[in-house]
Amino acid sequence: MSLAPELFKTAIPEVIRIRPQLIEDERGFFFESWNARTFAQGGLEIQFVQDNHSRSTAGCLRGLHYQMDNAQGKLVRATLGEIFDVAVDLRRSSETFGEWVGVTLSAANHEMLWVPPGFAHGFLVVSDQAEVLYKCTNFYSPVAERTLLWDDPDLAIDWPLPAGQPPKVSPKDAVGALLRDAECFP
Repeated sequence: MSLAPELFKTAIPEVIRIRPQLIEDERGFFFESWNARTFAQGGLEIQFVQDNHSRSTAGCLRGLHYQMDNAQGKLVRATLGEIFDVAVDLRRSSETFGEWVGVTLSAANHEMLWVPPGFAHGFLVVSDQAEVLYKCTNFYSPVAERTLLWDDPDLAIDWPLPAGQPPKVSPKDAVGALLRDAECFP
């Protein structure tokens, strides 16, 4: 049986939704969450240098984060609970500049999202809690980090928030830049 994942282009072709091949039986399941050879065969030749793991409660919105100078690509998955994961194209030379893609990632669907360098990334926890793991192509650099405002009206991200309930955001995320004012990629 092949363990090669299925790769699906999203509305922004560089952002890839990934469905791993599961081996399941009465004991549980197994899948390869990363295999450089099989991902490269699917067109994703990526080298990772850092893994991150976060735990968040319902209604927590993290993002929209990106780094200038040493941009990060991220391979994101939820290992507990469910999130609505978003990538925003910040490449001014791109036909999809300022557009966003959102997908549901969960421990139940095992799917992952490839967010390439040049994109802002964020997620909203839609279950009671969620744990998110993501592999990064570059090291975290606090001086290079930027934040795009999660509710920028020009982006009009359709976050699946309960009616009348704002998300829980960090002080940094609450004052992110509007797209029209943000430092972006060429």
